[in-house]
Amino acid sequence: MNNRINKVFPSFDSFSSEFSPRDRLIDVFSSCFSFHSTNRKNKDSIKAYICKLNETTLQVSADSKSVVIVSDMSIKNQVTTLISHVHIHDSPVIKTIHHTINIMSTEAELFAIRYNINQATHLTNINQIIIIIDSIHAAKRIFDLSSHFYQIQVLSISSELREFFIQDHNNSIKFWNCLSCYK
Repeated sequence: MNNRINKVFPSFDSFSSEFSPRDRLIDVFSSCFSFHSTNRKNKDSIKAYICKLNETTLQVSADSKSVVIVSDMSIKNQVTTLISHVHIHDSPVIKTIHHTINIMSTEAELFAIRYNINQATHLTNINQIIIIIDSIHAAKRIFDLSSHFYQIQVLSISSELREFFIQDHNNSIKFWNCLSCYK
């Protein structure tokens, strides 16, 4: 009998090495990633945050070793549309559009993040990735070690980031929350 079918795959195994305390991204590479968001109830805080995001984006756009990815998602009539814009210094903006039906928003956001990280980590000489998304909670799921429906996406993203961080100890990824209404 073929025993390959009786095996537990790492993405479904909570005892997988990727989820053990000594190998988790959050423990091993804690200085390589950050999350930025603002208090949505305070208008002054939002203005200062948007100014800081604009300033950061301009600085990163001038750096040939950085990539800025802006990702947005909308759902209408059970059709999810994901749009990603990738900007690298002195290169035209790369725009990608994905459509899918009957998918949960967190799963769609994780797919967009996974796709964007995959694109960015395969570019040569990139050491900083800035991802601007409208749902920071989805990005935080990457580092959430509890068992949930999205572990296969999380494991794939973690694997990509692990390789990216191992290439150079100065490599980093920053997630910025920016709601579509902030334009």
